[in-house]
Amino acid sequence: MLYTKENWGSVPEGWTRTHLLGLEDLSAEEITILLDLAQRFREDVLESEENRRKIPLLTGFAIVNLFFENSTRTRTSFGFAGRRLGADVIDFAAGTSSLAKGETVLDTAKNIQAMGIDAVVVRHVCPGVPKFLADNLKNCAVVNAGDGTHEHPTQGLLDMLTIRRRFGSFKGLKVALVGDIAHSRVARSNIFALLKLGAQPIVCGPSTLVSPYWEEMGVKVCYSLDEILGEADVFNLLRIQFERQVVRPFPSIHEYSRLYAMNAERLARCKKDALILAPGPINRGVEITPEVADGPQSAILDQVTNGVAVRMAALWCVLTRSKENASAS
Repeated sequence: MLYTKENWGSVPEGWTRTHLLGLEDLSAEEITILLDLAQRFREDVLESEENRRKIPLLTGFAIVNLFFENSTRTRTSFGFAGRRLGADVIDFAAGTSSLAKGETVLDTAKNIQAMGIDAVVVRHVCPGVPKFLADNLKNCAVVNAGDGTHEHPTQGLLDMLTIRRRFGSFKGLKVALVGDIAHSRVARSNIFALLKLGAQPIVCGPSTLVSPYWEEMGVKVCYSLDEILGEADVFNLLRIQFERQVVRPFPSIHEYSRLYAMNAERLARCKKDALILAPGPINRGVEITPEVADGPQSAILDQVTNGVAVRMAALWCVLTRSKENASAS
């Protein structure tokens, strides 16, 4: 079936938000709405010969990718998502903008909005920038594409979609987040979603990067990857984020790899259907070895495909509600 704006349907009534700033504030119902929509976008658009090029749900809308940090997967997939929904997408280059002349982030965003932008997808090194823009831009949807060490909601959602497509449900699943928990916005978004959806998150890594206070939220804390190999159903292997660290949290990369890298020997001790995830970019030989990253239990590239579907769902939901609110005011 060739979908049009008229026969696709409408955004579910349970979704009322005009921004997507994080998963901490979303209910399980709201997360599920986005996952269900993303599943539909993947099946009916991305995997459909009829619809995979474009489905005109956001024709006439303009979206700017306002990225102040480097990105490959997130920035590109937001661009694909917007264009496949029929929107005009503009990629903002911070390095060649007036920010170098002293212009503030808010003035940059307001000037871009004055050109007729309907949504801002923002990534910034400082936590809270997406919320700040959402509070100060009028009739403009804001989607958080990663703010410092705070959250990365669409990455959390695409991880949830990848897990759900493999296991069908989150109930009773144990999901291990391994590595640099202290600096990982991906870990935070994953934890918020997993707890609300009924899974058991486990954080694992060096004691310098894994706080025991996560236990207060119902998260299991572990400092040995070998101890949980046979316990976890999913392993999400996080990159060591040296760019966010003030001091080196362990003696050497070699030592970290020896203790926490998922390799073939460790994978053999995991459950036979254990799922291997990684948000990317992956550092081969550090958090994951090539034979595991490219092996049959890895869903790393599937995560990337799911990322486009999740971002299509997020953009459609927030832009539709934002337009409705603007029309009503």
